[in-house]
Amino acid sequence: MPEKVLDLFDQMNIQPDQVVFNTVFSACARVANDRAKEIGRKVLNQMPKHFHNDNILLTSAINMLMKFGDVENAENFFQTMKKKDVIAYGAMMKGYVENKMYEKTLDLFEQLPFPLHNVGYTIIFNACAQLLNDRAKQIGKKLLNEMPKHFHNDNILLNSAIDMLMKFGDVENAENFFQMMKKKNIITYGAMMKGYVKNNMSDKALDLFEQMSLNPNNVIHIIVLNACAQLLNDRAKEIGRKLLDQIPKHFHNDNVLLTSAIDMLMKFGDVENAENLFQMIKKKDVIAYGAMMKGYVENKMYEKTLDLFEQLPFPLHNVGYTIIFNACAQLLNDRAKEIGRKLLNQMPKHFHNDNVLLNSAIDMLMKFGDVESGEKLFRTIKKKNIVTFGAMMNGYNINNQPFKCLQLLGEIKQQNFIIDEFSSNILINACARLSMLSKCQLVVDQIPSHLYKNQRILNSLIYMWGKAGSIENAQKIFQSIDNPDDFTYNSLIYIYGLNRMGLEAVDLYRKMPDHLRNEITYVCVLNACSHSGLLNEARSIFNEISQKSKQIIAAMIDCLSRLYIFDEAQKLIDDYEKSNPPCSVMYMAILSGARNSRQHILSQKIYDRMIMLFPNEKETLKSGSVLLGNTYLSIGDHEQAKNVRLNRIKALGTKIQPGVSWTEFNGEILEFKANDRRHPQSKEIHAKAKYISDVLMKHGHEYDASWITRPLGEDETIESVLCTHSERLAIAYHFLQEENPSFIQITKNLRVCGDCLIYVSIVLDRATKLIAKIWQCKIIVRDANCIHHFSPDGTCSCQDHF
Repeated sequence: MPEKVLDLFDQMNIQPDQVVFNTVFSACARVANDRAKEIGRKVLNQMPKHFHNDNILLTSAINMLMKFGDVENAENFFQTMKKKDVIAYGAMMKGYVENKMYEKTLDLFEQLPFPLHNVGYTIIFNACAQLLNDRAKQIGKKLLNEMPKHFHNDNILLNSAIDMLMKFGDVENAENFFQMMKKKNIITYGAMMKGYVKNNMSDKALDLFEQMSLNPNNVIHIIVLNACAQLLNDRAKEIGRKLLDQIPKHFHNDNVLLTSAIDMLMKFGDVENAENLFQMIKKKDVIAYGAMMKGYVENKMYEKTLDLFEQLPFPLHNVGYTIIFNACAQLLNDRAKEIGRKLLNQMPKHFHNDNVLLNSAIDMLMKFGDVESGEKLFRTIKKKNIVTFGAMMNGYNINNQPFKCLQLLGEIKQQNFIIDEFSSNILINACARLSMLSKCQLVVDQIPSHLYKNQRILNSLIYMWGKAGSIENAQKIFQSIDNPDDFTYNSLIYIYGLNRMGLEAVDLYRKMPDHLRNEITYVCVLNACSHSGLLNEARSIFNEISQKSKQIIAAMIDCLSRLYIFDEAQKLIDDYEKSNPPCSVMYMAILSGARNSRQHILSQKIYDRMIMLFPNEKETLKSGSVLLGNTYLSIGDHEQAKNVRLNRIKALGTKIQPGVSWTEFNGEILEFKANDRRHPQSKEIHAKAKYISDVLMKHGHEYDASWITRPLGEDETIESVLCTHSERLAIAYHFLQEENPSFIQITKNLRVCGDCLIYVSIVLDRATKLIAKIWQCKIIVRDANCIHHFSPDGTCSCQDHF
């Protein structure tokens, strides 16, 4: 009862002796509150000088100061000791560990002029277990190997050794020490099981638990619950639930245990029982609330996360901020945006050094589409790590700014960060979005060589090269993989489809082992058939599939609709809806086909049905209205097109996403929007686009007004609008920079319009003969649907089937 010791000392009116000083120092060290700190320091200052030769007393003072966190004064007292003994060294080393100054612990250990006692071994093992660097591992293992045999009966010491080895990842030697121990106690079993969990070997933790003949204490219960939460198989669920039912009632006041149980149940997906357990906790703390909120996020119940947050009676800790930011980032509704921004603005300044928290805040802001605020927060972080860069780069990708993502690669290299699997995948994804071959090669050159053994990275590279139009590189990556998995096959099948190589996609599908085929495989190969007009192949594959999901049926409907076989497509929808809710994707496929075939009556009929079936799918209805309006434009019915547009704005409150095209010249990524005037050479670019258009018109090209999706302005013509489409400006830019460009690559965020496809084709054929008779050029244009490979002879890989 250290508080009573201090009370009694305050009442004492005689001069304290060494025993009293020692007792007071020990009491102050145990209490360590403001009152104890005041008494302890006052007594220390009043201690007579002749007591300064008493090692026991000074060691007690050092211990007290270390408990106060006053390391500097503890060091000063240690330096004043003339005859330091092993206990004084031990007090200092233990104090360093308590203050998380593990390097200083090892520094002092290496100066130690005495052999270590058992407590000293335990202290050093604990320091090494926390530090986990090469020096710590070397010292810890050497000390363990040289430890005298008579210490092998000291359970406390060996338990700390097992903990250290497990933290080193040296499970085998930890197991050897465990087997060597004759009298294992509950702490020994706990050290082993905790180590197994730490090393992702939770099945071994459960094996050991089931072999244990001792009654489990609360710590064992917590470890086993954590193991079950990590493992998540049927055995883990059975053991976890059984253990939870058998927990003694006196443990029901242990918040740490109950919080672990909540975490486990949430990971099982058993939200209801987790909620019941949470309600049972009498004195809920911020950690229990955190476990519940985290569990709701894991179970995608983000509204419940925010509900519980708004009931929270405590200030959030750093983990809590991270949880709420993650929930808001997933929810993305007005409530989530309001809560997320308000929380970020009110966040205490001392949390601004927590990278994990700030990384989640950046992720949230970027998912809100608030790139500017995300950038500002990123710039305020003084000690960025690779995860911080990853959050920012991923955010740029989400917001369709892959060129900005790649710009950060330079900063990563400057700060000598090692690119890991996560950041590599983000960079690869940026290249896939941007689809510029030179940028792809730049990123590939930065990926560490050891990651080329990582199949996830290789699968991503297949996807990246294919999206950039380099089938050869995608095939090389595929062929380098010894055991292709379903992702590997699916990636290349998808890429073949994207590049209008339907026959190659079908051939690979036929070579793919049956057991690897899944829903994604079927959708990819059917889409490949759809984009290449391979109806017979699509029907054959579709009929072979025993379990047809809505995605598979939608892919087949798309294939039929692209070939204008609407009756068969509608029959598939009717059959599907006999036992399933309607699916908007299926209707959108027919609507797209109706637009291409200019069937306005069918288009209107499908769109009206979509309004009735999917009134809450705003984005789908927006896209559908664009297709409907374009269908009316394709037959010259501008009045109906205008009505559709006005009704959409009125009913949906939406705006059409502007067309943006990217191209590269001399290593620089350039962005063009329709009628773009931002570029320093905009006048020259527009003039070049107009010149090419004039040449085309002289050689028989007629502009297709049906590809204009808005009313013409007073000073606009069909030609003036179409010749300033973003993809045309990008092509004109290349013609302006080089008289005879040999290769042009363009990426567009939307679908390339049919008139622009003809434009590119003619530019490569007739115009090239006029402008530069000796000029030969290849153009790759990737839009939202597929990749068009234009050859110098004026043909396109899509063969006009788009």
